[in-house]
Amino acid sequence: MDQPRASATVPAREVRSDEAVWAAVEAELRRQETQLELIASENHTSREVMAAMGTVLTNKYAEGYPGRRYYGGCEHVDTVEDLARVRARELFGAGDEDVRSNVQPHSGTQANIAALMTLCEPGDKVLAMSLDHGGHLSHGHPKNFSGVFYRFSSYGVERESERLDMDRVREIAREVRPKVIMAGASAYSRLIDFEAFAAIAHEVEARLLVDQAHIAGLVAGGVHPSPVPHADVVTMTTHKTLRGPRGGLIVCRKEWIKGINSAVFPGGQGGPFMHVIAAKAVALREALQPSFRDYARKVVENAAALAAALSEHGLRIVSGGTDNHLMLVDVSSIGLTGKQAEDLLHAVDLTCNKNLIPYDEQPPMQASGVRLGTAAITTRGLGVADMRALGAWIADVLRAPGDEAVARRVRGEVAAMTSGHPIYA
Repeated sequence: MDQPRASATVPAREVRSDEAVWAAVEAELRRQETQLELIASENHTSREVMAAMGTVLTNKYAEGYPGRRYYGGCEHVDTVEDLARVRARELFGAGDEDVRSNVQPHSGTQANIAALMTLCEPGDKVLAMSLDHGGHLSHGHPKNFSGVFYRFSSYGVERESERLDMDRVREIAREVRPKVIMAGASAYSRLIDFEAFAAIAHEVEARLLVDQAHIAGLVAGGVHPSPVPHADVVTMTTHKTLRGPRGGLIVCRKEWIKGINSAVFPGGQGGPFMHVIAAKAVALREALQPSFRDYARKVVENAAALAAALSEHGLRIVSGGTDNHLMLVDVSSIGLTGKQAEDLLHAVDLTCNKNLIPYDEQPPMQASGVRLGTAAITTRGLGVADMRALGAWIADVLRAPGDEAVARRVRGEVAAMTSGHPIYA
């Protein structure tokens, strides 16, 4: 295969010497270009976002916050962080002067660490969505910091509808009387009613923490209701539907920002990654453009089209469809585990992940479903017609495990699609 030309991810040969590392980077670039990325938590950033991460800002230690650093020489990184903070408030605060932001968290989990440290004390009760039903590790898994330091209870989806029933969530909240209610998920394909969550939190005198890691870009693009008017604190990642660098971000009501700032630094982490914050600032500016709203709309349209195509080919979609960027496909209905389906699809250059479905009887490393998302393939330029073709290919492969003729045909069709929609060419 021809070597890729120097790009935003691979520097020209005259400026590199560690060929072992750059060979792996080139291989990863080829993988991304030749495979369709269906993992719902992944995306392809712009060249400018990647370029910002490779700047001299990586050299600067900047413990503290703009205007209040523990080191000298921070005047320029202060500018960068202020730009990111203002843009985050503009993007998610919708002009509300009571909204504040912190752009320093290294990840979504570290944003959740800071939020919980601010909203409650170790040992307090927290109510969150069950991991088995679409929640996240940082929402109470017993081996995660959240489950170690706080007493978590869970709510989940109803067995028949596979959707949240807010009346049932209210009943559980009344029983548990938590200090904090967490809303948000990593594998839930329906709109989340943040106003209803806020009403429940108010009723039981709890604080509302929303983790919008997966849907941040959809909220920014106006295709999912925003939690910001309803929540005390909102955490998110910047690298999923928001299409920025790998990192975390927090927006909150003004009354919580002092606690959030202290919980991020020095509470949960040391010096911020200023090169990543610069990339966050670039991504937030991109998300403020009208074209991003168009992108977010297409992500949702593509997800609906892909779910419909899979259903037409006899694959069961958990909850019957999707309102956002992702869907869970129950592959147990065709005699496969999620692990088997993941491997079959990867072999034809369709990358996804196995995932538990609600009330799953399989262990997590096998699972009964696969999670598919459309954020990355929409960035790549694919549309509704491509989703129909993709749904047919997925069904063909999963219904004929071990049939090399089918795999070879689909692999060729995927290759044609990827070559026609390059990421960085």
